[in-house]
Amino acid sequence: MFQYFKKFGDKPCCFTDLKIFVDLLPSTQCTKFISQLLGVIPLSAPAEGKLALPADIKALQQHLCVVQLTRLLGLYHTIDKKQKLSVVRELMLRYQHGLEFGKSCLKTELQFSDYYCLLAVHLLLDMWLEAGEEMAVWQSLTLLEEGLTHSPSNAQFKLLLIRIYCMLGAFEPVVELYSSLDAKHVQHDTIGYLLTRYAESLGQYAAASQSCNFALRFFHSNQKDTSEYIIQAYKYGAFEKIPEFIAFRNRLNASLHFAQVRTERMLLDLLLEANISTSLEESIKSMSLSPEEDDIPWKDLYDNRDLTVLFNWDPKDRDISEEHRKLSLEEETTWLQIRSLTLRLVSGLPTLSHTVHPKNSEKTAENGVSSKIDTIRSLLQQLEAAVDSGKRFLEQKIQYPVLGPPPTRMAGFFSNGSCQCQTSLFYLVSDIYELDTNGLEESTEIQERIGNSFKSLLEQLTDLFNKCKGDLMEVRDGILKTHPNILENLVFFVETMSITLWVSSYCECVLRPFKSSLQKKKKKKKETSVVMPPVFTSFLDYVTELQTLTSNIIDHIKGLEIILTALKLEELSIDDTLLSQEEKKFTKTVQGKVQSSYQHSIQEIGELLKKRLDTIKKLKI
Repeated sequence: MFQYFKKFGDKPCCFTDLKIFVDLLPSTQCTKFISQLLGVIPLSAPAEGKLALPADIKALQQHLCVVQLTRLLGLYHTIDKKQKLSVVRELMLRYQHGLEFGKSCLKTELQFSDYYCLLAVHLLLDMWLEAGEEMAVWQSLTLLEEGLTHSPSNAQFKLLLIRIYCMLGAFEPVVELYSSLDAKHVQHDTIGYLLTRYAESLGQYAAASQSCNFALRFFHSNQKDTSEYIIQAYKYGAFEKIPEFIAFRNRLNASLHFAQVRTERMLLDLLLEANISTSLEESIKSMSLSPEEDDIPWKDLYDNRDLTVLFNWDPKDRDISEEHRKLSLEEETTWLQIRSLTLRLVSGLPTLSHTVHPKNSEKTAENGVSSKIDTIRSLLQQLEAAVDSGKRFLEQKIQYPVLGPPPTRMAGFFSNGSCQCQTSLFYLVSDIYELDTNGLEESTEIQERIGNSFKSLLEQLTDLFNKCKGDLMEVRDGILKTHPNILENLVFFVETMSITLWVSSYCECVLRPFKSSLQKKKKKKKETSVVMPPVFTSFLDYVTELQTLTSNIIDHIKGLEIILTALKLEELSIDDTLLSQEEKKFTKTVQGKVQSSYQHSIQEIGELLKKRLDTIKKLKI
């Protein structure tokens, strides 16, 4: 390996060639091997306290290869925080020095020393994600933003920025970065997950809608284009290509990413429009949704994601393994099942229209045709099974590599109580249907059950609201800290509240006719007081509490907005010895981007909740 390095060390392929064989090196020999390699690189004689720097591009490429091998052998993972910061400082000095060799480079070309910057960022990410060093994440964003000014076309800088901003809960800067990547054709399927995984979960609904449309446009146009390719292949006699085109079309139609984006897009549309600009029934009709139909090819789903799109120099034990891929696919599929079943359950609500003749529903069941409520109950059982499967998966406490597949939203969905609350809502639908079928006289037990469900739901929603409390950004010990989990909890709260309102509207449709018929009886008998069944009182109390809770969270969001606006980041003194004064300007920029993104997310969530509050006020029986 040493002889190979001496001959080809200045070639970019040297690292990838040696990577295959470094496992043969005993761990005790690693440091000696790296020292041996450094000994043959022609570096300038260092001045006192200065670095020995390469005099030309050839020496720079050789040194860069050694640094990559150092990380691959795990030598950077064994050093302490102080040493890591020292290595980061050295790598950035080498990066700055290397820029001199690329002064004549075009904007579309990469700088020779870009990998130094990436390796420094990887070290900082280790410190942030493994040791919880909050300062390290701002430093890594600073270095990447600075790197992007020198190499505007470096896709790795952009991809890493997308990943880090999303992990911080800032979706706003990500949209522009992804757009600048100029992803072509099938790349929307292979790397689109980097964007769509975080699209809806960070509260930027307009941008999320746009991102989903972007991905769906590719999938829909592919269905049309592939037919054209097949026709052309027939026309010009390229018959051997036809099976390839058909296989390509089938693979994209069965894409995991396609199924995810389509499901999330429909849920997002319902969230933004149902019972606001249009009724839930109209929204579901326009999407051609049916609770009975499941068009996701579960057994044939293809995971087309490129999980190695981000460059990685980690040793094998820290790199993405085949096991990680399988586990990620299992997690993504389980989460997709939960989301798909939620969508189908919501689409079943308008089909449960008020039953005028209870016996009719019995007849349809007798004739062998499943009634609508049976479909809802069957879907609810499937949802329970998917949730159990998800909980069992999370019990394994799987940790993906730093630059591996991003985890789904499933852990947050379970831990903040959204899952329990949404499941309870669908069980309430079943109870309300029973009340509708049996009538008020013979349903004392059902009414009691419904009353208890209303109380339990309010408690669960209050618990979920409590998980949304806290500051999104705060300055602690002179360091800016972020809490993106609060943003994700707020998004789950809005979604759960929307489902609550759709179910409450169904309750209202069932209870209103009962109340009006009781009032007619009262007028006929000319009685001064007719005892109202307890379910009416329970429902009215529930709606009042729902209104109060929504008003409280809107006030909380206003408070978050005021705190974010009052946070003067430009006045925050950055006590950071790692960065130069010039680099500290980039730190202010990235912190400003995160702050601005949080503000927009909070505004959009607040606006949507205000519309939902108006809907609650209209709930009357």
